[in-house]
Amino acid sequence: MQYSIDPKVLKRRAGRDKRYRVYAYGAIFMAAAFLVFFFTNIVSTALSAFKQGELLVEVNYREEARKMGDYALEDDLSYLVSRGFTRLIPAQMREDRSLLGTVEEKWVLADAEVDQYLKGKPNRLKKDERKLVDTMRAEGRARLAFNVGFFKNGDSKLPEMAGIWAAAVGSMYVLAITFVFSFPIGVMTAIYLEEFAPNNRIMQIIEVNINNLAAIPSILFGLLGLSIFINFFGVPRSSALAGGLTLSLMTLPVIIISTRAAIRAVPSSIREGALALGATRWQVVLTTILPLALPGILTGTIIGLAQAIGETAPLLIVGMMAYIPDATNNVTSATTVLPAQIYTWSSDSLRAFTERTSAGIIVLLAVMLSMNAAAIYLRNKYEIKW
Repeated sequence: MQYSIDPKVLKRRAGRDKRYRVYAYGAIFMAAAFLVFFFTNIVSTALSAFKQGELLVEVNYREEARKMGDYALEDDLSYLVSRGFTRLIPAQMREDRSLLGTVEEKWVLADAEVDQYLKGKPNRLKKDERKLVDTMRAEGRARLAFNVGFFKNGDSKLPEMAGIWAAAVGSMYVLAITFVFSFPIGVMTAIYLEEFAPNNRIMQIIEVNINNLAAIPSILFGLLGLSIFINFFGVPRSSALAGGLTLSLMTLPVIIISTRAAIRAVPSSIREGALALGATRWQVVLTTILPLALPGILTGTIIGLAQAIGETAPLLIVGMMAYIPDATNNVTSATTVLPAQIYTWSSDSLRAFTERTSAGIIVLLAVMLSMNAAAIYLRNKYEIKW
């Protein structure tokens, strides 16, 4: 028996197929356009943050400057130079007595408004101040130089002095603590659940809860860290230890799930072969299963850590929004992290902080993309095809 399809039905099917393709291409185009717009906007705003306005001025280390650094500059230039520089002059003179009575010509940080004017951005300089800056630029005494301070300074209330160094050090401390606590616990938990745990109702409930923990909002981990680590165990608030332990709770489910998947990917014939040769179950796991599953375990761990380094909400709860001008040297002192630093700058009203916000986002994205690239490299290099 032969069946025939109504041409109208075929035409409707072809029309629906065409519409679905148009919808799919449209969605892809919109997503790509959004990404291009996002990165273009961020990069174009961030580029100017990597340059900083500087002025060539004569610094007179006279007696009056020992108390007020502004006296070391000409009156018409003191308002154009960053207060962060003039405040350091008395300390320099106290540390080096040979400076007293000398005059030195040097490039110094310009005020944020001068910096914005040199970059062609909106500013609050007066007409005569702009004219003076134009004169200095024509004489080669005003320039835009690479902003080294952005990478070596900590936070500051002055935009021209603000940098990411203290936040970067805090992020490294937090990430190290997260790894130290979450990796061994997560791997051992995954090994027990996959290789030794009985298949009963309790284990099933535990597995369901682990999967649910990987999907809940991250701010809930912040509340958990606040109640357990800070309120109960007395871990110092705003410290790298509190932040690292809190992010460990968030990273644990990711490591457990990825480790179980990597262990499950090892063929059962390898286990059976090792057991047939007389190895115990622990020997099979330690000498056979773990080495073969290690690439998948490391990949999942790096992805979990990359997710943790970009988190802000849990760290806000444990108080890591402190003003940190200098990098910490231990895990119990108050510190901050890159996402929190970016959030702080984004909420500041000064225009000069806008470009530093975008520059901080670029740095954070570079770190996260590098970690994800490392995970992909490890997976491709050491992946075993069964």
